[in-house]
Amino acid sequence: MYRFFIKRPIVAMVIAIVTVIVGLVAMAGLPVAQYPNIVPPEILLQTTYVGADALTIEQSVATPLEQQMSGVDNMNYMYSLNPNNGLMRMTVNFDVKTDPNTDQVLAQLRESQAERQLPNDVRNFGVTVQKSLSAPLMLIALDSPKGTHDAIFLANYASINIIDQLTRVRGIASVTVFGAGQYAMRCWVRPDQLAKLNITVPETEYRESCRSGRR
Repeated sequence: MYRFFIKRPIVAMVIAIVTVIVGLVAMAGLPVAQYPNIVPPEILLQTTYVGADALTIEQSVATPLEQQMSGVDNMNYMYSLNPNNGLMRMTVNFDVKTDPNTDQVLAQLRESQAERQLPNDVRNFGVTVQKSLSAPLMLIALDSPKGTHDAIFLANYASINIIDQLTRVRGIASVTVFGAGQYAMRCWVRPDQLAKLNITVPETEYRESCRSGRR
C-alpha cells in the first residue's frame, strides 16, 4: 500500500487535503458541550494584609487557610504565593472531572471556617474566592516609547484605565498587572506623641481621610 502512495504523490496530497476538509467540517458541527475537559479547574483565594512582609503573611494568613483547605473534596493540590507587598494568592487545584462552580462553593465554605483565625486587617479587607486558570489567555505589554513614564506609572495607568474595561469583556474572569505595584504611601507614627495627644492610630487615619476629603 505504501508503494502506491510513494509512486503517486499527487493522490496522497489530494487524500490528505480531503481528510483535512472533512475534519474541519465535522469539527464545526460538534457541540461544544460534548468536548471533554482537559484542564483541571482551579480556585483562587486572594487577600491583602497591608504592611505585612512575606513571612508574616505566610504564618498568619496562608497557614490558617491551607489548614482548612486540606481535605476538601476532589482537591489535587494547592499552593500559595506570599510576596512582600502584602498580597496573598492561594491556588487550589481540583480534579478535572469536577464542576468549577461546586469547587468554588466548597472553597468558599472552607475559607469561611478559617476566617476567624485571620488578622482583623485581613478580615476587614476580605478574602476573594473566584474561579481561575493557571495559563493566561492573553498578555498585554505597556511601553512608553520616549521613556517619559516609568513602570510604576504604567502599572497605575493600567489599573485605572485598562483593567475595568478588560474585565467587562465576556469570558474574562480576572486581570492581573505584573511587574510593578501601584502608587502608595506608608506613614510611620510616633507612639509617644500619640500618647501625649491621647489619640490612637485609627483616629489618626480618620482625621487624615477627612482632611483629604475637604481638599
